[in-house]
Amino acid sequence: MSERRRIPPKAYGYAAAGLVLLVLPFYLERFWLQAGLFAMAAALGAVGINLLTGATGQLSMGHAFFLAVGAYGYCALAGDGTDGLSGLGLPGWLAAVLAVCLAGLAGGVFSPIAGRLHGAYLGIATLALIFIGQHLLFNAHGLTGGYNGRAVPPLNLFGLTFDDTELLVLQVPFGSVEKLWYLGLALLLGGVLFARGVLRGRPGRAMNAIRDHRIAAGVLGIPVARHRAAVFVLSSMYAGLAGVLLALVFQRTVPEYFGMALSLEYLAMIVIGGLGSVAGAVAGGVFVALLPQVLGRYAEALPLVSAPGTGGVAPGEAARYLYGAAVVGVVLFLPGGLARLVARTPIHRPSGESR
Repeated sequence: MSERRRIPPKAYGYAAAGLVLLVLPFYLERFWLQAGLFAMAAALGAVGINLLTGATGQLSMGHAFFLAVGAYGYCALAGDGTDGLSGLGLPGWLAAVLAVCLAGLAGGVFSPIAGRLHGAYLGIATLALIFIGQHLLFNAHGLTGGYNGRAVPPLNLFGLTFDDTELLVLQVPFGSVEKLWYLGLALLLGGVLFARGVLRGRPGRAMNAIRDHRIAAGVLGIPVARHRAAVFVLSSMYAGLAGVLLALVFQRTVPEYFGMALSLEYLAMIVIGGLGSVAGAVAGGVFVALLPQVLGRYAEALPLVSAPGTGGVAPGEAARYLYGAAVVGVVLFLPGGLARLVARTPIHRPSGESR
């Protein structure tokens, strides 16, 4: 009689974590739900750049540019022009899909360069995207709103509008962040599963071969330039999706947010979480996104941290110091990041269970 297959302990942990995430909007206040949505958007963008940098070995400093394309692309496609800015007035769901495709198209335009350059050369080339993007965002007033940015039209999906119009669910009023919470969970889950599928299949093996032995991969018949270009486009689409989600949460796009600091934050996410690991990218994204939110929330109770302009270290600045120190600590003492730390955790088995 065959032994019944046992459910792995991780499955119970995933089920419990999923259940907790599903019920959080019924108990948490708006601040924490909004912070969680920022973390989801950051995790999505981190998964995208991890496919490019962690799995394929391509350094990109222009990730913030593609987030801006997604965010402003959604605003321009979904906007109706009543605010004096250009807009096509498309349905929100269609505008979101097209904004992600627009980010992928922007990545496709740059992909011939990404396919031929590698290492620091590609990093310097993608750095130009930040300067180009910032110039356009600040000066294309009719499209972006200039320094003041532009309002983000609410998303409408299957008759549900993701705005602050209250919706009672089990006698709990749901506003925009509560509705967006479940959308963010669905997008993050889909993005993680797709990225894991890519890395575990033939494309993932080709990407790792290009990262580890580029010349040998070419000798084995792997089209190196084509794979690099394709991964760059895929990474750009992940960034565009993260930009759309960020815009919906912020409810206003601001040009200065999509600058060099944001690109550096995404590189910090994947280093802290673990290069080449999807779960590590999610963990690093959550860590870097939540840290300034937590510091800002408890600034009065923390030494040296205070509100901006009050004489101490601002929460955002303190967060950069801390995750900068985390990057140094990971490089020196924990190669592989948080993902490797979890992998090293021993699993305690019952005494009678066979190995």
